[in-house]
Amino acid sequence: MPISALIVARNEGHQLAACMETLDWADEIVVVLDRCTDDSADVARRFTDRILEGEWPMEGIRREAGIDSTAGPWVFELDADERVTPALAAELKAIGETDPAFDYAKIDVDNFIGQRLVRYGWGASFGKAGTMAVFRKGAKIWGEGRVHPSIQLIGRRGPDLKGRILHYVDEDVSDMIARLNRYTTSRAADMRDRGDRGSLPNDVRRFFSRFFKCYVRRKGYKEGGFGFVVALMAALFPILSTLKARLDPEAKGEVPISGGSQITGD
Repeated sequence: MPISALIVARNEGHQLAACMETLDWADEIVVVLDRCTDDSADVARRFTDRILEGEWPMEGIRREAGIDSTAGPWVFELDADERVTPALAAELKAIGETDPAFDYAKIDVDNFIGQRLVRYGWGASFGKAGTMAVFRKGAKIWGEGRVHPSIQLIGRRGPDLKGRILHYVDEDVSDMIARLNRYTTSRAADMRDRGDRGSLPNDVRRFFSRFFKCYVRRKGYKEGGFGFVVALMAALFPILSTLKARLDPEAKGEVPISGGSQITGD
């Protein structure tokens, strides 16, 4: 039962090779390139001839296009800023070889800021501590949206995999702030499309609940200053999205294709 590795990217030529080098265990690698203007296609061709190039304004739509292009009954999704560890590769290969009785499984994620591992505190739309990245074709359906679209999972959940995905999410604090700006601009555009003006009183409540969730419940305090910044970015996400949706009605925002599949929320 072949397992297909799927990468969806936009202008990720600078790090695509490092990602794809960790996928030599896969039966096939499919790369979806969305409006790339760099050397992403040339880099991808060094590893696979299964390349889909085009234009997809919504993250969920381009991910579904990638899933439809895979040949195997099992799919493993990875972003260009992520890497597969040898332990995880062995587990994923075993899924393709044994075709287990479940339909999807969770994989834990180790997030790095620069070279610093920040394991605790992620969640609430600003980072993923785990992801349902491996699934039987048809068991995971992406919703629409420019950033962090919803997912629908169908079937039986299997045991969590023991191996981890390494996610090089940000270079430094300035990069984290820039990512927050991109994400909230994209979320504001999604809100305008839905006619949703948000609720500032509710967002203020969510500021405190999100900060508490990330910093206390998810143990962000263990990460020192980085844990505080992660919690702060997650807490600001709803407020900034609502303000941009209301005050920048003509803005059109999109987010680079990184960190899309997550299982954490408010």
